[in-house]
Amino acid sequence: MGRLLVVGSMAFDTVRTPFGEATDVLGGSATYFSTAASFFTGVDLIAVVGEDFPEQHIEFLQSRGIDLTGLERRSGATFRWRGEYTYQLNEAHTLETQLNVLETFRPKIPDQYRSPDMLFLGNIDPDLQSDVLNQVARPRLVACDTMNFWIDGKRDALWNVLQHIDILIINDGEARELGQDSNLVKVAKDIMARGPKQLIIKRGEYGVLMFTKKQVFGAPAFPLEYVKDPTGAGDTFAGGFMGYLAASGDCSEENLRKAIIFGSVMASFTVEAFSLDRLRDLDKKEIDHRFREFKRLTHFDDLT
Repeated sequence: MGRLLVVGSMAFDTVRTPFGEATDVLGGSATYFSTAASFFTGVDLIAVVGEDFPEQHIEFLQSRGIDLTGLERRSGATFRWRGEYTYQLNEAHTLETQLNVLETFRPKIPDQYRSPDMLFLGNIDPDLQSDVLNQVARPRLVACDTMNFWIDGKRDALWNVLQHIDILIINDGEARELGQDSNLVKVAKDIMARGPKQLIIKRGEYGVLMFTKKQVFGAPAFPLEYVKDPTGAGDTFAGGFMGYLAASGDCSEENLRKAIIFGSVMASFTVEAFSLDRLRDLDKKEIDHRFREFKRLTHFDDLT
């Protein structure tokens, strides 16, 4: 079983959806990612929090076996995000962002983290992503996330990062912005020509597309009767995807497809409750059961 290193954000989220709201709950890209990945493999986490970050959240992450040696606690307030969703749950509307201690965060990689089997660069400044790459021995696989803020404001720095990674995981809006085209097939071709070997495009309730140099693979989202909060679903997908790959040690295209289904399974649990509440009482049996349901959902016989 390989060790997985993640660098990203930890946060307090205040979220309103048509189905309720939650105030100052645990959030952040690295939090969702590491929790999802921890169901499959060991995770080392690099992030920063303020002096207001409660010990109960630390204890929860440690209970998942996540190594927090790289978690930095600073004087000041933890990163906060406030947003809302309409019935169009694919799109979050940001109402307020307070970077706080995240604004001056400069990841420092502890010596014991410098040779990870796999690395996930969460949604942070691409200059910081490059700095992390320079601090570690080249992992077997490097995946990366980003967002429109960096695509618009630091495009050249982002392209530099993408030359050194294996997989880019972004949503469809970000893909179109980065590739400067509305057609995702054209976008994927252009992006992969400039760096990543694979591009995974998250499409919310419409599922996931994975582009490689030779093939395209598509998976639907798992149909759910009850959805409360889509916050963190993309980060949870990435955590399940990377966690499974690290556990299996197999980066073949066939196994990438299986990892996408496990990522989709983890995301489907996350949206059933606010924050990480659904993941707190989740167990491996439920994950494996939903994986089998997912397989039945997409299975068909070849009639030729």
